[in-house]
Amino acid sequence: MIRSKAGVPRSRRPRTNARPGRRALALGLPTVWGAVAVGYKFGCPLAEQTGLGARIVTSAVFFAVGTGLILHVRRALLRELRQARMVAGAAQSVLLRPPPPRLAGLNVAAQLSADRGASIGGDLYEAVATEHGVRVVMGDVRGHGLSAIGTVAAVLGSFREAAHDEPELERVLGRLDRALARHLRERARAEHPSSGQDPDSPVAEEFVTLLLLEIAGDGELRAINCGHPWPYVLSGARVEPLSLADPLPPLGPFPLPADLTATPCGRLHADESLVLYTDGAEDARDARGRFFSLPEALAEAVRSHPVSPQTILRTVFTALLHHTNGRPTDDIALLVLRNERRHQHACLGARGDDISGSAARARATTAHPQPTTHG
Repeated sequence: MIRSKAGVPRSRRPRTNARPGRRALALGLPTVWGAVAVGYKFGCPLAEQTGLGARIVTSAVFFAVGTGLILHVRRALLRELRQARMVAGAAQSVLLRPPPPRLAGLNVAAQLSADRGASIGGDLYEAVATEHGVRVVMGDVRGHGLSAIGTVAAVLGSFREAAHDEPELERVLGRLDRALARHLRERARAEHPSSGQDPDSPVAEEFVTLLLLEIAGDGELRAINCGHPWPYVLSGARVEPLSLADPLPPLGPFPLPADLTATPCGRLHADESLVLYTDGAEDARDARGRFFSLPEALAEAVRSHPVSPQTILRTVFTALLHHTNGRPTDDIALLVLRNERRHQHACLGARGDDISGSAARARATTAHPQPTTHG
């Protein structure tokens, strides 16, 4: 270990804390500006004169003092805002850790882009390999900032445990719903400590759109959608939605239905990809107000071979930035999973013989419709 001349290890040498000096400066500068104004008013003979020239000089002095105070306060507020964004950004990077490049035979890639005004948003995603299959969550919390990060932490923390513990996808969603409700109650209690009681409706306007997806070892897909956009399936040069079923309402405002069942969505065959996304991708607009076409961007991505998840992300985000002139107005998250498992059974046949085509997916979701209202 490297030691200083005083014999104290450098790694343990206390660092000089710049905060006291910064605070003294923050308090001292307004005092100096005020002292200048008061000193001029009572100590300068020109301030006591009533002539036009004296009034102009006095006004200029006080204008300079006021401008200096405003600029100082503005600089302090901007510094605090930058620090808050740095803290929230660090928290978001810890929560939304990069997925592993390979997960139980799936090639995985994800990318998150927050709008410039918010710096951090409420998008969330995670993919874990469990004994029940690969389970994926993609969601979008209403709002931005630290409050949204807290909700993301509650939902992701619950998912990372429930995905391994619960054998049924429906029970995973139940765990997430209870975790969200508990988080909102605790937040409302912290925001209104004087009440002393849990509010009946903690944060009525808070909600989370959520998609739960399960990919079995044979590629069988099951999903539960709570107000979130359905993913797209990329097969060869085709781009089609995973399902046409009506989603449930988002988590938060309404209780889950008692007869909740996951939707069968066919199979994900070898060399096919799933693209999960948040609504910021399809809500992005150009200067003329035209929406971004995510299917067209995905169709452009699958024209090149081989189609890796990284290529898909690069193609889509390049098109998004070009469409919005480099200024997206909402958070955008994409998660791509490509099945690189080899066929284990020849009886699966070609894609047209299985239920994974677009028409078959529609039949599967129609035969097992999701309830559209909550009990």
